[in-house]
Amino acid sequence: MSYTITSQCQINDQHVVLNDNLLVQRAGEGDWLADIYHAIGMQYPKFFKMDNLCKAGTLAAELLLRDLDFDRENVKPDWAVILMNSASSLDDDRKYQQTIADAENYYPSPAVFVYTLANIVTGEICIRHKIGGESSFYIFEQFDETQMHTFVQQAFASHPELTHIICGWVDVDGDTMDVRMWLVVKV
Repeated sequence: MSYTITSQCQINDQHVVLNDNLLVQRAGEGDWLADIYHAIGMQYPKFFKMDNLCKAGTLAAELLLRDLDFDRENVKPDWAVILMNSASSLDDDRKYQQTIADAENYYPSPAVFVYTLANIVTGEICIRHKIGGESSFYIFEQFDETQMHTFVQQAFASHPELTHIICGWVDVDGDTMDVRMWLVVKV
């Protein structure tokens, strides 16, 4: 089974690159992910309720699809999302731990807890773009291009109806961000 990469996006702590073109450069301090959201003209109020992992993945997916004549109204059972990172939702897990660590200031926050699963980012991408095929999130120590290729090949082979896969690496830990995502199409 073969496929081609039709779009690629990289987001890190300093810039956003789409298809090898610098799209947004960080200008200063502040909420970098919100700055990207505004810079690309995204309109999705739910974005501001998301944790940073979901925001980063959602932004990258938005950019991958921005130049397509993309139908956001109908479910796409022939599309899938496959992502990976190194620490699952550890960034949010730490924030949640802070809300329960001190017995005298015990305030478990459901707003933080809801994002303590890495697969939430795949779900958010699927909801936003009405993707109805497979979605999965894997944890690896570091990005493994060979393993990602294997996952994509296996998805296309085991689900012949699939035509498109959004795949990549979405890693957010505090102020450190490494997002590399691709839109691949079966040929």
